[in-house]
Amino acid sequence: MDFQSAEKKAKDLQNLLNQYSYEYHVLDQPSVPDAEYDRLLRELIEIEEQFPELQTPDSPTLRVGGEILTMFNKVQHAIPMLSLGNAFGEQDLRDFDRRVRQGVGDNVSYVCELKIDGLAVSLIYEDGMFVRGATRGDGTTGEDISSNLRTIRSLPIRLKEPVSLEVRGEAFMPKKSFEALNKARKEREEEPFANPRNAAAGSLRQLDPKIAASRNLDVFLYGIANIGDTGIDSHSEGLDFLERLGFKTNKERRKVADIEGVIEYVNGWVEKRPNLPYDIDGIVIKVDSLDQQAELGTTAKSPRWAIAYKFPAEEVVTTLKDIELSVGRTGVVTPTAILEPVQVAGTTVGRASLHNEDLIREKDIKIGDKVVVKKAGDIIPEVVNVLAEQRTGDEVEFQMPTHCPECESELVRIEGEVALRCINPKCPAQIREGLIHFVSRDAMNIDGLGERVVSQLFAEKLIKDVADIYKLTREQLLALERMGEKSVNNLLSAIETSKANSLEKLMFGLGIRLVGAKAAKTLAQEFGTMDQLMQASRDELTAINEIGDKMADSVVTYFDSDEVKELISELKAVGVNLEYKGPRKVSVEDSDSFFAGKTVVLTGKLEQLSRNEAKEKIEALGGNVAGSVSKKTDLVIAGEDAGSKLTKAESLGIEVWNEERMLEELNK
Repeated sequence: MDFQSAEKKAKDLQNLLNQYSYEYHVLDQPSVPDAEYDRLLRELIEIEEQFPELQTPDSPTLRVGGEILTMFNKVQHAIPMLSLGNAFGEQDLRDFDRRVRQGVGDNVSYVCELKIDGLAVSLIYEDGMFVRGATRGDGTTGEDISSNLRTIRSLPIRLKEPVSLEVRGEAFMPKKSFEALNKARKEREEEPFANPRNAAAGSLRQLDPKIAASRNLDVFLYGIANIGDTGIDSHSEGLDFLERLGFKTNKERRKVADIEGVIEYVNGWVEKRPNLPYDIDGIVIKVDSLDQQAELGTTAKSPRWAIAYKFPAEEVVTTLKDIELSVGRTGVVTPTAILEPVQVAGTTVGRASLHNEDLIREKDIKIGDKVVVKKAGDIIPEVVNVLAEQRTGDEVEFQMPTHCPECESELVRIEGEVALRCINPKCPAQIREGLIHFVSRDAMNIDGLGERVVSQLFAEKLIKDVADIYKLTREQLLALERMGEKSVNNLLSAIETSKANSLEKLMFGLGIRLVGAKAAKTLAQEFGTMDQLMQASRDELTAINEIGDKMADSVVTYFDSDEVKELISELKAVGVNLEYKGPRKVSVEDSDSFFAGKTVVLTGKLEQLSRNEAKEKIEALGGNVAGSVSKKTDLVIAGEDAGSKLTKAESLGIEVWNEERMLEELNK
């Protein structure tokens, strides 16, 4: 076959196979037998092997897997992939509806969708071609798994229109694929996967795409990250648009007029759930109108316009063999049930939280009891109740200790609290847990210093407080088990890098009681330096909107300690940054900027600043940057190729600036 003939034949085969694949995997309406598809695919493979230059980026032959990777590259999500708040019953759904209507009025419709139990992914297309796919990761940073996503036959490599957009969806393993995979693993005497979700996640994180290709994964698309200039006004329209582009969306979705429709939909799927060919763990409810979504906005973690209803957890019976005690970083002593291992909601459970002594007494739990266990929200195992009628008389009453299981100090119960607490500041368990918290991702984020290594360093008496982490030497680390030259170099580099973290990371890492990550950032923004914060009075702290009396007392008490003052001095001496590096928060009252108190929308391409840079600068001056234009928008800043947002702003009579006008105001 000459090149010209091969080129025409290859193009015809590629188009034909892509159409057959779409009919089979997206429409579920195959028009040819599998054998015919396989014959045509083999023919295309032979042509592309003879003429490699004919293999296009959307060739069906790439579905079988490409080159083996050495690692996954990190990917920054331009628009964060937020998690959803949870609802566990009808009242939670009604409370969500009440909050929505308080925000946007009573004229609200919702879209209900099945919550697929898989792995959230983000897909980017440019001019209709798939260019990159990534995991959710921590919501801000994910991993590039494009090679593995290409092997999912329902995921289009080329769209039906040459559009550029980012879409979000859920990759999953159908039950039939899961059963076949586990059957093959058992035959090879390999450990079977616990559930389809774990199997899907494991498949998409294989460095060899051929393995992912063999697992027969699937994907449903559930949203567009950035509507852009599509002219779409509602979530339901967005899903229809995705279908027109060739994406696979879930057909079981329903638009409903009110919360009663939501509850009816939810109740129906509680019963029908087991009959689906894939696993779901709940229902996602979203406000349909995009304008109303924009008005409601988001919190730091989740959108206010959506919620996930989690199905009632699967419940099983097992034996409670023992009760262990652990001491947390705040000194709280927590009992944990040790169970006869049992399968619950697809995973093996051997431990369950008992929370505190009062709960054990309230539920009359004894060691040796037959107990009912469930996974709350399909995540955390808990003991629901005891089957007292099955007792034999050999069960043993549990007694909470009077002294700390780690340091033998007397335990106390603080007034108003149910937990027993060890208040010895030198309790080894508290120090160890505090060190583990200090190096965690949301705190100082020291890669390589996980729980095992921290426990090892603490046991070897190489670290007794957080300042000691910055005094570790190469020789000390090399002497530890399982610590080679490369690991030590990486760890020392990570420790050094963490010194430059902004103040809020250090604040959160110190583990001040009642001060979470958000409050730590608020305090860091407000005071700017550790010195200023340490000198802050209770009145100065409570003057900040987000800081209440209890938190203020906790902060003042913490910094009043001589030991803490000495620790801060040590951290300063080893070069740890004690200043806030982010944009300073300016209140509307204190700002004389035009942007103070105004809601701003950015659209189109900016030349001199990125969208994120512009957003940070506007918010630093007391402004609020929203994602879409609504009647609450005060200003639209339009760059090149501004589309429907600009049109809508003009129709609503909203003021519009270009980038130069924005920069002029920012620079005042």
